[in-house]
Amino acid sequence: MKEILLKLRNSQTLTRQETCEILLKINEGSIPEIQTAAILAMLEMRGVTVEELLGFREGLLKTRVAIDLSAYSPIDIVGTGGDGKNTFNISTCTCFVVAGAGYHVAKHGNFGATSVSGASNVIQEHGVRFTNNQHLLTRSIEQSGVAYLHAPLFHPAMKNAAPIRKALQVPTVFNLLGPLINPATPEFQLLGVANLEQMRLYTNALRRVGTNFTVITSIDGYDEISLTDEFKVMTNEYESTYNPLELGFGNLRAEELHGGKDVNEAKAIFDSVLECRSTPTQQNVVIANAAFAIHTINPDKSIEECINEARISIESGKALACFRKFVEINS
Repeated sequence: MKEILLKLRNSQTLTRQETCEILLKINEGSIPEIQTAAILAMLEMRGVTVEELLGFREGLLKTRVAIDLSAYSPIDIVGTGGDGKNTFNISTCTCFVVAGAGYHVAKHGNFGATSVSGASNVIQEHGVRFTNNQHLLTRSIEQSGVAYLHAPLFHPAMKNAAPIRKALQVPTVFNLLGPLINPATPEFQLLGVANLEQMRLYTNALRRVGTNFTVITSIDGYDEISLTDEFKVMTNEYESTYNPLELGFGNLRAEELHGGKDVNEAKAIFDSVLECRSTPTQQNVVIANAAFAIHTINPDKSIEECINEARISIESGKALACFRKFVEINS
């Protein structure tokens, strides 16, 4: 590790192989914690490169509990989090709307770090028990359209790094890895990020690993399509900026997306969207995100067609039916 530390001290970049080996040694517990902390801190101060990030990703995927859902060509729908907006569970609602439209979703998620309720919080609140069992996850995605992959059950190496991350009390490269380490390595991904710097980092990373992706960010700092302002979209094929008005949506106010004061309120909002009892604002923001997920899978369709598919999924009750079946299978 001395050579690695010297390279970082001298502002040199590390290779993908070097960061992969660092991760594997962290998993083994063979690097002293003080050296691990120094490596993570220096990378954070300098800024991680795409190759370094992909090396850490490779190491985590090597040590993961693997799951094979490739027969379903699933999409992962996830935000980086950390935007400080405390919105309701937009991406999690979106998963079931996409499933209701006839597609398959392998969502990788965790408990909320900066919001009242992360994906795992709101799903667990419905009585769902998390699993890494291949048979049960296959049954879930086949019958409900959604398999939920609770991150701690699949990534033991993250657990070994947790005490060091907690002691440092600053973001590290591990904060960037969540959206890149879905253990099912899905064919498609809709990823929401909070700023243009993250957008560049993730689009470069996803291009190199060969994922069919759409990365989205709202200009006013949401890690999803918020409809509160223009939003930028980057895919394997194009980049564009959209105005909500051009897509038939109004401009929303930030307070209309609030996720509630606690997980009970978050659950109530989540249920109201899928049950068509929510405000038009809440429903529209989920439809917009679902439309771009559908477009990621079917890029030949127009955005307008995808919006229509998403709207039908909610209004017909198909999204709710998928969610109820998901809860039944996973409880």
